[in-house]
Amino acid sequence: MVETAAYEETGRIGEIELRKYPSLMVATVTGYAENEAFGFLFRYISGRNRTKQKMAMTAPVITSEKIEMTAPVVSDATSMAFVLPSRFSRDTSPEPLDAQVHIQEFPAREVAVLRFKGYADEASVAEITTRLLSNLGREGITVLGSPFLMRYNSPWTPGFLRRNEMGVEIQRKPSR
Repeated sequence: MVETAAYEETGRIGEIELRKYPSLMVATVTGYAENEAFGFLFRYISGRNRTKQKMAMTAPVITSEKIEMTAPVVSDATSMAFVLPSRFSRDTSPEPLDAQVHIQEFPAREVAVLRFKGYADEASVAEITTRLLSNLGREGITVLGSPFLMRYNSPWTPGFLRRNEMGVEIQRKPSR
């Protein structure tokens, strides 16, 4: 069984789930094609780190998405992140040997998520992202940053069994 990043469901808006995530330690690679980024990260958790420590794969694998939008959100960065097992902190995460791998802490945050099955191809991701952002806009929920894709399954999982999610950090107005 793969460890999955913990979260608390805080509400729903139609098909969108609202979640609070605690801070998460991640290993990140930026600026490489998906297969190359995955390779760097997989080698890191397979022991290519200062202590030669092997780590179990966790879920989800998080990738940023290139989204062409009007102001205020523009994103052309591409990155991939592996969530590290929950036992790791900033001080205990093994130091990567590859300069391309960076350890960082995602701060606690609230995220709106839209789940979908199948392969996370470009057309599916674009359609789900549009649905997520337009529904949040209709509800008057502030989007912070750019959408990201979360994949939960190995590359060998058949499409109909795959769990994917588009997420984006949000800020809701305090209730009165």
